Amino acid sequence: MRLVIAAAAALLLGAAGVAHAAPTTPLPVPYNFPANLGNQLADPAGSPPGTNDWSCRPSTAHPDPVVLVHGGFASPQVEWGTLGPLLHNAGYCVYALAWGGDPLPAPFTSFGGYRSVKTVGGPELSTFVQRVLQSTGARKVSLVSHSFGSLVDAYYTRYLGGADHVSAVISLAGLYRGVTVPESMRVNPPGCAVCTEPLAGSELVRAINAGGNPYLPGIRYTNVVTQYDDTVSPYTSGLVPGRPGQQVTNIVVQQGCPQDWSNHQAIIVTRRTGAFVRNALDPAHPVPVPCETVIPSYGGVR
Repeated sequence: MRLVIAAAAALLLGAAGVAHAAPTTPLPVPYNFPANLGNQLADPAGSPPGTNDWSCRPSTAHPDPVVLVHGGFASPQVEWGTLGPLLHNAGYCVYALAWGGDPLPAPFTSFGGYRSVKTVGGPELSTFVQRVLQSTGARKVSLVSHSFGSLVDAYYTRYLGGADHVSAVISLAGLYRGVTVPESMRVNPPGCAVCTEPLAGSELVRAINAGGNPYLPGIRYTNVVTQYDDTVSPYTSGLVPGRPGQQVTNIVVQQGCPQDWSNHQAIIVTRRTGAFVRNALDPAHPVPVPCETVIPSYGGVR
């Protein structure tokens, strides 16, 4: 399955108060995917820079902590080396969940995203969000996911009570409608839920879209995709339209920036995506959205 192969190959190759989230010295923000792989190799069990500071207290400007949910066959270090420090520098309390895995030796420690969303991923996200709320004193969180992580967010909010604790959901290269994979390319090794649950028409995908789409009242949704996605097919799987009264914004990164050649990996490390995420988290105070040349599987070039 392309979702499995692409992610695995990428790894092998390469309550209001004083806001602790606002750094005195900004953290460096790398805008390339190899830097994320370097984080994984250097500290496999660690957290991405700027994340999982359990002493952080949200500011009045950014009262909702941000929880980052990685995709299939990935880890926090592999995926959030850009958005972690970027959002931290912007003044957010940021947390990165490791979900859906089993204890593995280095450098695959904290590597997951291959177990069932229904029985493992969703419940783990629920537990993690409760810990974040208790630690920060916040009432709600915002969720930012990549790829298979979009299904974790959707299942948690719809079926595990997450709607009461979530203000915004932002999916990057999401797959709400599932992916289309030819029968000849499908694999189903034991314990690999990521090999079957994301497929279009699967039980999980049908459950998430019950009633017509994955969206719930009271939550703002922003979906950011790339037309050059080499893993989610079709790339429009993450662009489910909303119905009247639902708060849904759908974005294709190439609209207004044709030189953005982001693929499935690069979309999570670009300045353009970072700006879209910041604006989705705080629509009342938008930042400029840059346009730059993006190399697939690498990132931005200036």
